[in-house]
Amino acid sequence: MPEPRRPRPDAQVEELPLLTDTATVTRVDALDERRGDEIRRAVHRLLREHGPDVTRHIDDDGIAWNALERELHDIDLPRVTRRKLGVLRERHERDYPSLVEVAFDPATEFDFAPGQFVTIRFRGTPRPYSLASSPNDEELSLCVRRVPGGRLSERLCTELEPGDHLPELRGPNGDFTLQDHSASDMAFLATGTGVAPLRSMIRYVFEEGLDTYEGEARDIWLFLGAAWADDCAFREEFRALDAAHDHFHYVPCLTRERYLTGWTGETGYVQQTLLKYVEDGVAAPDLSAGLREFLDAEPETDIDARIDPTELEVYACGVSAMVQTLEDVCSCVGVSGGDIRGEGYG
Repeated sequence: MPEPRRPRPDAQVEELPLLTDTATVTRVDALDERRGDEIRRAVHRLLREHGPDVTRHIDDDGIAWNALERELHDIDLPRVTRRKLGVLRERHERDYPSLVEVAFDPATEFDFAPGQFVTIRFRGTPRPYSLASSPNDEELSLCVRRVPGGRLSERLCTELEPGDHLPELRGPNGDFTLQDHSASDMAFLATGTGVAPLRSMIRYVFEEGLDTYEGEARDIWLFLGAAWADDCAFREEFRALDAAHDHFHYVPCLTRERYLTGWTGETGYVQQTLLKYVEDGVAAPDLSAGLREFLDAEPETDIDARIDPTELEVYACGVSAMVQTLEDVCSCVGVSGGDIRGEGYG
């Protein structure tokens, strides 16, 4: 994931414990997809509703966006249509891959707690990344979002190959970790690559039998916010976990996926969607009016379970502003402050 904290100056990085002076990359897997065909079909559908024949600007090789926009300049298109076209163009022109899992094998084994991060160095640039793997996994992994112009993320997404070496690994660090085993339910809340440490935690919880307490299953929720379906890292793994366990509930919150597909799931922000699954009767007078309305909104899934905020542990990770909002929302609906843990970046 992107940096859980502000990048340390190199001098401070050197003060961190050195785990190993080499780690061998075993996999670099793209987690997002090329979606050109879907985008071309979506543009056709969008413009067919308004009459202009733009087929000559769209073919199997792509979309001539500049020519298309010139032709549409004098056509009376609804503002929402132009906005959707802009969103589709942005996605169509996005570099690929823009989301990768980097798996590696350190020369020296080390222990870490689910949720912690390490600092890697590649081509002379150090950056902290949360570990997306469980402590029980044979190989370690990171989840990297490509940041255009980024000093390291672009290199990790485009230059790193199996067999390459990360010349330095430091840490582990961080206190964004699991609470002691209890009977409380668990809600994991993330946007983008903030899911990396949560994936580590969730894998560990099920591997170690922490998903039950004294024989009773704990409801475990994962609310993952992203623009597009393929921006949800490890989505197939979470879907499989959802199918295998009645008490695990995977809720993707996709703000733009409906532009491409017939997505009928949640489309709001994570903090809005979480409120829709809180049990009836929670007043939350301190919530803003804009958020309080989601307490009465119907979920877009067929999940029967509901969240009791007074019996809940919360783990939130993502952009700092979002994490702060989630922490405030959870506090407003009755989650104890001691049961809310967050890690923000950016």
